Amino acid sequence: MPSRDAKPGAPLNRASPPTVSSHAVTTPRSSACPGLLRIVPARDGGICRIKLPGGVLSAAQARAIADASTRHANGAAELTNRANLQLRGVRNGHEAALSAALIGAGLGPAGALSCADDVRNVMISPAAGRDPHALIDTTPLCGELLTLLQGDARLVALSPKFALLLDGGEQLARVDHPHDVWLAASADEEGVRFVFGLAGCPAPAGENSNPRDHRDSNGTGALAAVPASRVPALLRALLHTFLDLAPADATRMRDLLATQCADALLRHAQRYVDFPLARDASLSHWQRHIAADPSLRLGAHAQRGDGSSHVGGQPPLGRIDAATLRALAALAQKHGNGRLHATPWQSVLLPDIATTAVPAVLAKLIALGLACDPAQAITHVIACAGSAGCAKGLADTKTDALQLAERLPAGVDVHLTGCPRSCAAAHRAPYTLLAAAPGLYDLYRRDGRPGFGQCVAPQLTIDEAAALLARLARSTPHA
Repeated sequence: MPSRDAKPGAPLNRASPPTVSSHAVTTPRSSACPGLLRIVPARDGGICRIKLPGGVLSAAQARAIADASTRHANGAAELTNRANLQLRGVRNGHEAALSAALIGAGLGPAGALSCADDVRNVMISPAAGRDPHALIDTTPLCGELLTLLQGDARLVALSPKFALLLDGGEQLARVDHPHDVWLAASADEEGVRFVFGLAGCPAPAGENSNPRDHRDSNGTGALAAVPASRVPALLRALLHTFLDLAPADATRMRDLLATQCADALLRHAQRYVDFPLARDASLSHWQRHIAADPSLRLGAHAQRGDGSSHVGGQPPLGRIDAATLRALAALAQKHGNGRLHATPWQSVLLPDIATTAVPAVLAKLIALGLACDPAQAITHVIACAGSAGCAKGLADTKTDALQLAERLPAGVDVHLTGCPRSCAAAHRAPYTLLAAAPGLYDLYRRDGRPGFGQCVAPQLTIDEAAALLARLARSTPHA
Protein backbone atom coordinates (compact mmCIF):
# COMPACT_ATOMS: atom_id res chain seq x y z
CA MET A 1 0.00 0.00 0.00
CA PRO A 2 1.18 3.58 -0.56
CA SER A 3 3.22 5.02 2.30
CA ARG A 4 1.69 7.73 4.49
CA ASP A 5 4.95 9.61 3.79
CA ALA A 6 4.44 9.62 0.04
CA LYS A 7 5.27 12.91 -1.66
CA PRO A 8 2.18 15.12 -2.03
CA GLY A 9 0.63 14.63 -5.42
CA ALA A 10 2.42 11.33 -6.09
CA PRO A 11 0.43 9.23 -8.58
CA LEU A 12 -2.36 7.24 -6.98
CA ASN A 13 -3.51 3.79 -7.86
CA ARG A 14 -0.03 2.45 -8.60
CA ALA A 15 0.27 0.13 -5.62
CA SER A 16 1.47 -3.45 -5.79
CA PRO A 17 -1.01 -5.89 -7.36
CA PRO A 18 -4.06 -6.21 -5.12
CA THR A 19 -5.12 -9.41 -3.44
CA VAL A 20 -8.56 -10.59 -4.53
CA SER A 21 -10.96 -11.29 -1.70
CA SER A 22 -12.15 -14.82 -1.12
CA HIS A 23 -15.75 -13.58 -1.34
CA ALA A 24 -17.67 -14.79 -4.33
CA VAL A 25 -18.26 -12.14 -6.96
CA THR A 26 -21.74 -10.72 -6.62
CA THR A 27 -23.66 -9.98 -9.81
CA PRO A 28 -22.99 -6.33 -10.73
CA ARG A 29 -25.95 -3.99 -10.42
CA SER A 30 -27.19 -2.97 -13.84
CA SER A 31 -26.39 0.58 -14.87
CA ALA A 32 -26.66 2.93 -17.81
CA CYS A 33 -23.71 4.98 -16.56
CA PRO A 34 -20.88 5.27 -19.08
CA GLY A 35 -17.46 3.90 -18.24
CA LEU A 36 -14.14 3.20 -19.85
CA LEU A 37 -15.33 -0.14 -21.23
CA ARG A 38 -19.08 0.57 -21.31
CA ILE A 39 -19.65 3.26 -23.91
CA VAL A 40 -23.26 4.38 -23.66
CA PRO A 41 -25.15 5.66 -26.72
CA ALA A 42 -26.54 9.19 -26.70
CA ARG A 43 -28.08 11.53 -29.27
CA ASP A 44 -24.65 12.92 -30.23
CA GLY A 45 -22.84 9.55 -30.23
CA GLY A 46 -21.35 7.34 -27.56
CA ILE A 47 -20.21 8.53 -24.12
CA CYS A 48 -17.03 7.18 -22.53
CA ARG A 49 -16.24 8.15 -18.94
CA ILE A 50 -12.64 8.07 -17.70
CA LYS A 51 -12.13 7.70 -13.93
CA LEU A 52 -9.12 9.72 -12.74
CA PRO A 53 -7.55 8.48 -9.48
CA GLY A 54 -7.72 11.45 -7.14
CA GLY A 55 -8.71 13.58 -10.14
CA VAL A 56 -5.13 13.46 -11.47
CA LEU A 57 -3.80 12.70 -14.94
CA SER A 58 -0.32 13.03 -16.33
CA ALA A 59 0.60 15.22 -19.28
CA ALA A 60 1.16 12.07 -21.35
CA GLN A 61 -2.31 10.79 -20.45
CA ALA A 62 -3.84 14.16 -21.32
CA ARG A 63 -2.24 13.99 -24.74
CA ALA A 64 -3.45 10.41 -25.18
CA ILE A 65 -7.02 11.51 -24.35
CA ALA A 66 -6.73 14.40 -26.82
CA ASP A 67 -5.50 12.03 -29.54
CA ALA A 68 -8.18 9.44 -28.79
CA SER A 69 -10.97 12.01 -28.75
CA THR A 70 -9.85 13.31 -32.14
CA ARG A 71 -9.54 9.87 -33.67
CA HIS A 72 -12.61 8.20 -32.17
CA ALA A 73 -15.01 10.87 -30.81
CA ASN A 74 -15.94 14.54 -31.24
CA GLY A 75 -12.50 15.94 -30.45
CA ALA A 76 -13.24 17.28 -26.98
CA ALA A 77 -13.21 16.16 -23.36
CA GLU A 78 -15.70 17.15 -20.68
CA LEU A 79 -14.80 17.61 -17.03
CA THR A 80 -17.39 16.05 -14.72
CA ASN A 81 -18.73 17.01 -11.33
CA ARG A 82 -16.77 14.16 -9.71
CA ALA A 83 -13.40 15.26 -11.10
CA ASN A 84 -13.38 12.76 -13.95
CA LEU A 85 -13.33 13.20 -17.72
CA GLN A 86 -15.73 11.98 -20.36
CA LEU A 87 -15.65 11.85 -24.12
CA ARG A 88 -18.83 12.38 -26.13
CA GLY A 89 -19.64 11.73 -29.75
CA VAL A 90 -17.84 8.38 -29.85
CA ARG A 91 -18.27 7.16 -33.40
CA ASN A 92 -20.06 3.92 -34.16
CA GLY A 93 -17.58 1.08 -34.54
CA HIS A 94 -14.81 2.95 -32.71
CA GLU A 95 -15.75 1.87 -29.19
CA ALA A 96 -13.25 -0.96 -28.76
CA ALA A 97 -10.39 1.04 -30.28
CA LEU A 98 -11.13 3.99 -28.00
CA SER A 99 -11.19 1.84 -24.86
CA ALA A 100 -7.97 0.10 -25.91
CA ALA A 101 -6.20 3.44 -26.50
CA LEU A 102 -7.21 4.75 -23.09
CA ILE A 103 -6.24 1.55 -21.29
CA GLY A 104 -2.91 1.65 -23.13
CA ALA A 105 -2.35 5.12 -21.65
CA GLY A 106 -2.72 3.74 -18.13
CA LEU A 107 -6.22 5.12 -17.59
CA GLY A 108 -7.86 1.81 -16.72
CA PRO A 109 -8.15 0.12 -13.33
CA ALA A 110 -5.03 -1.30 -11.72
CA GLY A 111 -4.75 -5.06 -11.23
CA ALA A 112 -6.49 -7.95 -12.90
CA LEU A 113 -10.10 -6.88 -12.35
CA SER A 114 -11.02 -4.89 -15.46
CA CYS A 115 -14.60 -4.84 -14.21
CA ALA A 116 -13.40 -2.75 -11.25
CA ASP A 117 -13.42 0.35 -13.45
CA ASP A 118 -16.94 1.21 -12.28
CA VAL A 119 -16.14 1.33 -8.57
CA ARG A 120 -13.18 3.74 -8.65
CA ASN A 121 -15.25 6.52 -7.12
CA VAL A 122 -13.20 8.23 -4.40
CA MET A 123 -13.28 12.03 -4.32
CA ILE A 124 -10.56 14.06 -2.63
CA SER A 125 -9.66 17.74 -2.79
CA PRO A 126 -7.82 18.77 -5.96
CA ALA A 127 -5.36 20.45 -3.56
CA ALA A 128 -4.86 17.35 -1.38
CA GLY A 129 -1.37 17.39 0.14
CA ARG A 130 -0.90 21.05 -0.78
CA ASP A 131 -3.73 22.96 0.87
CA PRO A 132 -2.32 25.04 3.77
CA HIS A 133 -5.48 24.46 5.82
CA ALA A 134 -5.63 20.66 5.51
CA LEU A 135 -5.42 18.50 8.61
CA ILE A 136 -3.90 15.57 6.72
CA ASP A 137 -2.67 14.66 3.24
CA THR A 138 -5.36 12.30 1.95
CA THR A 139 -3.41 11.29 -1.17
CA PRO A 140 -1.81 8.11 0.26
CA LEU A 141 -5.04 7.04 1.94
CA CYS A 142 -6.95 7.60 -1.29
CA GLY A 143 -4.47 5.24 -2.96
CA GLU A 144 -5.18 2.61 -0.32
CA LEU A 145 -8.94 2.92 -0.82
CA LEU A 146 -8.58 2.62 -4.60
CA THR A 147 -6.48 -0.50 -4.10
CA LEU A 148 -9.22 -1.94 -1.89
CA LEU A 149 -11.95 -1.12 -4.40
CA GLN A 150 -10.02 -2.67 -7.28
CA GLY A 151 -8.73 -5.67 -5.37
CA ASP A 152 -11.84 -7.04 -3.69
CA ALA A 153 -13.72 -8.98 -6.35
CA ARG A 154 -17.01 -8.72 -4.51
CA LEU A 155 -17.05 -4.93 -4.68
CA VAL A 156 -17.54 -4.92 -8.45
CA ALA A 157 -21.19 -5.50 -7.57
CA LEU A 158 -21.48 -1.90 -6.38
CA SER A 159 -23.29 0.52 -8.65
CA PRO A 160 -21.10 2.84 -10.77
CA LYS A 161 -22.92 5.65 -8.95
CA PHE A 162 -21.79 4.45 -5.53
CA ALA A 163 -19.34 7.13 -4.40
CA LEU A 164 -16.98 7.88 -1.51
CA LEU A 165 -15.70 11.20 -0.17
CA LEU A 166 -12.36 11.50 1.63
CA ASP A 167 -12.09 15.01 3.08
CA GLY A 168 -8.75 16.07 4.55
CA GLY A 169 -10.09 19.34 5.92
CA GLU A 170 -8.88 21.41 2.98
CA GLN A 171 -10.26 24.86 2.29
CA LEU A 172 -10.45 23.97 -1.41
CA ALA A 173 -12.93 21.13 -1.04
CA ARG A 174 -16.22 20.07 -2.58
CA VAL A 175 -18.22 18.87 0.40
CA ASP A 176 -21.76 19.65 -0.77
CA HIS A 177 -22.11 16.56 -2.98
CA PRO A 178 -23.98 13.76 -1.17
CA HIS A 179 -21.83 10.60 -1.04
CA ASP A 180 -22.74 7.05 -0.09
CA VAL A 181 -19.95 7.08 2.50
CA TRP A 182 -18.15 10.25 3.55
CA LEU A 183 -15.08 10.50 5.75
CA ALA A 184 -13.80 13.84 7.01
CA ALA A 185 -10.63 14.62 8.93
CA SER A 186 -11.10 16.05 12.41
CA ALA A 187 -8.46 17.06 14.95
CA ASP A 188 -8.71 16.28 18.67
CA GLU A 189 -6.42 15.50 21.58
CA GLU A 190 -5.67 12.08 20.07
CA GLY A 191 -4.56 13.57 16.75
CA VAL A 192 -6.36 13.47 13.41
CA ARG A 193 -9.27 11.07 13.11
CA PHE A 194 -11.79 10.56 10.33
CA VAL A 195 -15.42 11.23 11.20
CA PHE A 196 -17.77 9.32 8.92
CA GLY A 197 -21.38 9.25 7.87
CA LEU A 198 -23.64 7.64 5.28
CA ALA A 199 -25.65 9.06 2.37
CA GLY A 200 -24.88 12.71 2.88
CA CYS A 201 -22.19 15.37 3.32
CA PRO A 202 -19.89 16.57 6.09
CA ALA A 203 -21.50 19.45 7.96
CA PRO A 204 -19.80 22.73 7.00
CA ALA A 205 -18.18 25.05 9.52
CA GLY A 206 -20.14 27.98 10.88
CA GLU A 207 -22.08 28.95 13.96
CA ASN A 208 -25.33 29.10 12.00
CA SER A 209 -24.84 25.76 10.32
CA ASN A 210 -27.05 22.92 11.48
CA PRO A 211 -25.51 19.50 10.73
CA ARG A 212 -28.99 18.09 10.15
CA ASP A 213 -29.38 20.44 7.16
CA HIS A 214 -26.52 18.80 5.30
CA ARG A 215 -27.69 15.23 5.09
CA ASP A 216 -29.17 13.63 2.06
CA SER A 217 -32.88 12.89 2.48
CA ASN A 218 -32.03 9.56 4.11
CA GLY A 219 -28.55 10.46 5.42
CA THR A 220 -27.14 9.88 8.85
CA GLY A 221 -24.99 12.85 9.79
CA ALA A 222 -21.74 12.07 11.61
CA LEU A 223 -21.83 8.60 13.15
CA ALA A 224 -18.41 7.91 14.66
CA ALA A 225 -14.68 8.47 14.09
CA VAL A 226 -11.66 6.24 13.49
CA PRO A 227 -7.90 6.84 13.10
CA ALA A 228 -6.59 7.10 9.55
CA SER A 229 -4.99 3.67 9.86
CA ARG A 230 -8.41 2.08 10.30
CA VAL A 231 -10.17 3.83 7.43
CA PRO A 232 -9.58 1.04 4.83
CA ALA A 233 -10.91 -1.63 7.20
CA LEU A 234 -13.89 0.55 8.10
CA LEU A 235 -14.71 1.19 4.48
CA ARG A 236 -14.42 -2.48 3.58
CA ALA A 237 -16.81 -3.31 6.43
CA LEU A 238 -19.36 -0.71 5.33
CA LEU A 239 -19.24 -1.77 1.67
CA HIS A 240 -19.64 -5.46 2.49
CA THR A 241 -22.47 -4.56 4.83
CA PHE A 242 -24.21 -2.75 1.98
CA LEU A 243 -23.79 -5.77 -0.31
CA ASP A 244 -24.95 -8.14 2.43
CA LEU A 245 -28.14 -6.26 3.23
CA ALA A 246 -29.19 -4.24 0.18
CA PRO A 247 -31.66 -5.83 -2.25
CA ALA A 248 -30.58 -6.18 -5.87
CA ASP A 249 -32.50 -3.07 -6.95
CA ALA A 250 -30.86 -0.86 -4.29
CA THR A 251 -27.96 1.03 -5.85
CA ARG A 252 -27.19 3.71 -3.24
CA MET A 253 -26.67 3.77 0.51
CA ARG A 254 -29.75 5.97 0.89
CA ASP A 255 -31.82 3.10 -0.54
CA LEU A 256 -30.58 0.78 2.20
CA LEU A 257 -31.08 3.41 4.90
CA ALA A 258 -34.70 3.70 3.84
CA THR A 259 -35.21 0.17 5.19
CA GLN A 260 -32.45 -0.23 7.81
CA CYS A 261 -31.38 2.22 10.50
CA ALA A 262 -27.78 3.36 10.71
CA ASP A 263 -27.23 1.61 14.05
CA ALA A 264 -28.27 -1.70 12.51
CA LEU A 265 -25.76 -1.17 9.70
CA LEU A 266 -22.99 -0.44 12.21
CA ARG A 267 -23.85 -3.58 14.17
CA HIS A 268 -23.65 -5.64 11.00
CA ALA A 269 -20.38 -3.98 9.95
CA GLN A 270 -18.87 -4.83 13.35
CA ARG A 271 -18.43 -8.45 12.25
CA TYR A 272 -15.90 -7.32 9.65
CA VAL A 273 -13.57 -5.34 11.97
CA ASP A 274 -11.68 -5.98 15.20
CA PHE A 275 -12.22 -2.51 16.70
CA PRO A 276 -15.38 -1.07 18.30
CA LEU A 277 -17.83 0.32 15.79
CA ALA A 278 -20.81 2.16 17.25
CA ARG A 279 -22.44 5.56 17.04
CA ASP A 280 -20.64 8.30 18.99
CA ALA A 281 -23.30 10.63 20.36
CA SER A 282 -20.72 13.36 21.00
CA LEU A 283 -20.42 13.84 17.23
CA SER A 284 -24.07 14.72 16.67
CA HIS A 285 -23.14 18.39 16.19
CA TRP A 286 -19.76 17.85 14.55
CA GLN A 287 -18.75 20.33 11.83
CA ARG A 288 -15.73 20.82 9.57
CA HIS A 289 -13.00 22.97 11.10
CA ILE A 290 -12.98 25.42 8.18
CA ALA A 291 -15.46 26.60 5.58
CA ALA A 292 -14.90 25.36 2.05
CA ASP A 293 -14.08 28.03 -0.52
CA PRO A 294 -14.58 26.86 -4.11
CA SER A 295 -13.27 30.15 -5.50
CA LEU A 296 -9.76 28.89 -4.68
CA ARG A 297 -9.97 26.64 -7.74
CA LEU A 298 -9.53 29.76 -9.88
CA GLY A 299 -6.45 31.93 -10.23
CA ALA A 300 -3.21 31.44 -8.28
CA HIS A 301 -3.02 30.46 -4.61
CA ALA A 302 -0.11 29.56 -2.36
CA GLN A 303 0.46 25.90 -1.57
CA ARG A 304 1.65 24.48 1.69
CA GLY A 305 5.36 24.34 2.37
CA ASP A 306 7.63 25.27 -0.47
CA GLY A 307 6.42 28.66 -1.66
CA SER A 308 4.93 27.37 -4.90
CA SER A 309 1.33 27.88 -6.03
CA HIS A 310 -1.46 26.05 -7.75
CA VAL A 311 -3.02 27.85 -10.69
CA GLY A 312 -6.50 27.05 -11.93
CA GLY A 313 -8.92 27.91 -14.67
CA GLN A 314 -12.36 26.82 -15.80
CA PRO A 315 -13.22 26.10 -19.43
CA PRO A 316 -16.72 27.26 -20.39
CA LEU A 317 -19.19 24.65 -19.11
CA GLY A 318 -16.33 22.22 -18.48
CA ARG A 319 -15.58 21.45 -22.13
CA ILE A 320 -11.96 21.27 -23.35
CA ASP A 321 -11.15 20.69 -27.00
CA ALA A 322 -8.20 18.49 -27.96
CA ALA A 323 -5.89 21.37 -28.82
CA THR A 324 -6.51 23.04 -25.47
CA LEU A 325 -5.93 19.77 -23.61
CA ARG A 326 -2.59 19.33 -25.36
CA ALA A 327 -1.67 22.92 -24.49
CA LEU A 328 -2.53 22.34 -20.83
CA ALA A 329 -0.35 19.24 -20.81
CA ALA A 330 2.56 21.22 -22.23
CA LEU A 331 2.02 23.95 -19.66
CA ALA A 332 2.04 21.45 -16.78
CA GLN A 333 5.29 19.97 -18.06
CA LYS A 334 6.99 23.31 -18.61
CA HIS A 335 6.03 25.06 -15.37
CA GLY A 336 4.55 22.44 -13.02
CA ASN A 337 5.02 18.80 -12.10
CA GLY A 338 3.75 17.35 -15.36
CA ARG A 339 0.29 16.58 -14.01
CA LEU A 340 -3.16 18.13 -14.28
CA HIS A 341 -5.77 17.99 -11.53
CA ALA A 342 -9.42 17.88 -12.58
CA THR A 343 -11.75 19.46 -10.04
CA PRO A 344 -15.38 18.63 -9.19
CA TRP A 345 -16.33 22.16 -10.32
CA GLN A 346 -15.43 21.16 -13.90
CA SER A 347 -12.19 23.14 -13.84
CA VAL A 348 -8.47 22.34 -14.05
CA LEU A 349 -5.72 22.91 -11.50
CA LEU A 350 -2.00 23.00 -12.28
CA PRO A 351 -0.07 22.37 -9.04
CA ASP A 352 3.53 23.11 -8.04
CA ILE A 353 3.96 26.28 -10.10
CA ALA A 354 6.97 28.36 -9.08
CA THR A 355 6.11 31.89 -7.98
CA THR A 356 8.07 33.40 -10.84
CA ALA A 357 6.09 31.39 -13.39
CA VAL A 358 2.60 32.20 -12.05
CA PRO A 359 1.96 35.26 -14.28
CA ALA A 360 2.95 33.33 -17.42
CA VAL A 361 0.76 30.35 -16.50
CA LEU A 362 -2.25 32.56 -15.74
CA ALA A 363 -1.81 34.44 -19.00
CA LYS A 364 -1.65 31.18 -20.94
CA LEU A 365 -4.79 29.80 -19.29
CA ILE A 366 -6.67 32.98 -20.13
CA ALA A 367 -5.38 32.89 -23.71
CA LEU A 368 -6.68 29.32 -23.97
CA GLY A 369 -10.17 30.56 -23.05
CA LEU A 370 -10.28 29.42 -19.42
CA ALA A 371 -11.89 31.67 -16.81
CA CYS A 372 -9.47 32.33 -13.94
CA ASP A 373 -11.45 34.87 -11.89
CA PRO A 374 -14.46 33.90 -9.73
CA ALA A 375 -16.05 37.23 -10.70
CA GLN A 376 -16.59 35.83 -14.20
CA ALA A 377 -20.21 34.70 -14.48
CA ILE A 378 -19.36 31.62 -16.55
CA THR A 379 -17.70 30.10 -13.47
CA HIS A 380 -21.09 30.15 -11.74
CA VAL A 381 -23.06 28.30 -14.45
CA ILE A 382 -23.30 24.57 -15.03
CA ALA A 383 -25.36 22.75 -17.63
CA CYS A 384 -26.04 19.20 -18.78
CA ALA A 385 -25.69 18.04 -22.39
CA GLY A 386 -29.24 19.16 -23.15
CA SER A 387 -31.21 18.35 -26.27
CA ALA A 388 -28.12 18.58 -28.49
CA GLY A 389 -26.68 15.48 -26.86
CA CYS A 390 -29.44 13.75 -24.91
CA ALA A 391 -32.81 12.44 -26.03
CA LYS A 392 -34.33 13.32 -22.65
CA GLY A 393 -33.28 16.96 -22.82
CA LEU A 394 -36.10 19.39 -23.59
CA ALA A 395 -33.86 22.38 -24.36
CA ASP A 396 -30.39 23.16 -25.67
CA THR A 397 -29.00 23.82 -22.20
CA LYS A 398 -25.37 24.37 -23.26
CA THR A 399 -26.22 27.14 -25.71
CA ASP A 400 -28.74 28.66 -23.32
CA ALA A 401 -26.22 28.55 -20.45
CA LEU A 402 -23.68 30.56 -22.46
CA GLN A 403 -26.40 33.11 -23.25
CA LEU A 404 -27.42 33.29 -19.59
CA ALA A 405 -23.81 33.82 -18.45
CA GLU A 406 -23.67 37.02 -20.51
CA ARG A 407 -26.57 38.45 -18.46
CA LEU A 408 -26.09 36.80 -15.07
CA PRO A 409 -25.62 38.98 -11.97
CA ALA A 410 -22.32 38.62 -10.11
CA GLY A 411 -22.02 35.73 -7.69
CA VAL A 412 -25.26 33.94 -8.63
CA ASP A 413 -24.87 30.16 -9.05
CA VAL A 414 -27.25 28.58 -11.56
CA HIS A 415 -27.72 25.04 -12.82
CA LEU A 416 -29.47 24.42 -16.16
CA THR A 417 -30.85 20.94 -16.65
CA GLY A 418 -32.68 19.54 -19.63
CA CYS A 419 -34.73 17.12 -17.52
CA PRO A 420 -35.35 16.32 -13.83
CA ARG A 421 -32.49 13.77 -13.68
CA SER A 422 -30.00 16.56 -12.93
CA CYS A 423 -27.01 14.80 -14.49
CA ALA A 424 -24.73 17.86 -14.36
CA ALA A 425 -25.12 18.57 -10.64
CA ALA A 426 -24.76 16.13 -7.77
CA HIS A 427 -25.46 18.97 -5.32
CA ARG A 428 -28.47 21.27 -4.98
CA ALA A 429 -27.65 24.56 -6.65
CA PRO A 430 -29.01 27.82 -5.21
CA TYR A 431 -30.99 28.26 -8.44
CA THR A 432 -32.01 25.66 -11.00
CA LEU A 433 -33.50 26.22 -14.44
CA LEU A 434 -35.41 23.08 -15.42
CA ALA A 435 -36.20 22.89 -19.12
CA ALA A 436 -39.91 22.85 -19.97
CA ALA A 437 -39.59 23.28 -23.75
CA PRO A 438 -36.96 24.57 -26.20
CA GLY A 439 -35.82 27.93 -24.84
CA LEU A 440 -38.20 27.82 -21.85
CA TYR A 441 -37.36 26.96 -18.24
CA ASP A 442 -39.01 26.69 -14.84
CA LEU A 443 -36.91 28.54 -12.23
CA TYR A 444 -36.40 26.87 -8.84
CA ARG A 445 -34.80 28.32 -5.71
CA ARG A 446 -33.19 26.04 -3.12
CA ASP A 447 -35.12 26.21 0.14
CA GLY A 448 -34.28 23.05 2.07
CA ARG A 449 -36.99 20.84 0.64
CA PRO A 450 -36.07 17.78 -1.46
CA GLY A 451 -35.32 18.20 -5.13
CA PHE A 452 -34.61 21.57 -6.67
CA GLY A 453 -36.59 23.50 -4.05
CA GLN A 454 -39.39 26.01 -4.61
CA CYS A 455 -40.61 26.80 -8.11
CA VAL A 456 -40.32 30.58 -8.31
CA ALA A 457 -41.60 31.06 -11.85
CA PRO A 458 -42.53 28.77 -14.78
CA GLN A 459 -41.93 28.97 -18.52
CA LEU A 460 -39.22 31.65 -18.58
CA THR A 461 -37.05 32.56 -21.53
CA ILE A 462 -33.34 32.98 -20.83
CA ASP A 463 -33.68 36.77 -20.87
CA GLU A 464 -36.63 36.59 -18.45
CA ALA A 465 -34.73 34.20 -16.22
CA ALA A 466 -31.69 36.50 -16.14
CA ALA A 467 -33.85 39.50 -15.20
CA LEU A 468 -35.64 37.56 -12.44
CA LEU A 469 -32.36 36.17 -11.07
CA ALA A 470 -31.05 39.74 -10.86
CA ARG A 471 -34.10 40.79 -8.82
CA LEU A 472 -33.82 37.72 -6.57
CA ALA A 473 -30.11 38.32 -6.02
CA ARG A 474 -30.78 41.88 -4.91
CA SER A 475 -33.47 40.80 -2.45
CA THR A 476 -31.57 37.77 -1.09
CA PRO A 477 -27.87 38.55 -1.59
CA HIS A 478 -26.67 35.42 0.21
CA ALA A 479 -28.92 32.95 -1.64
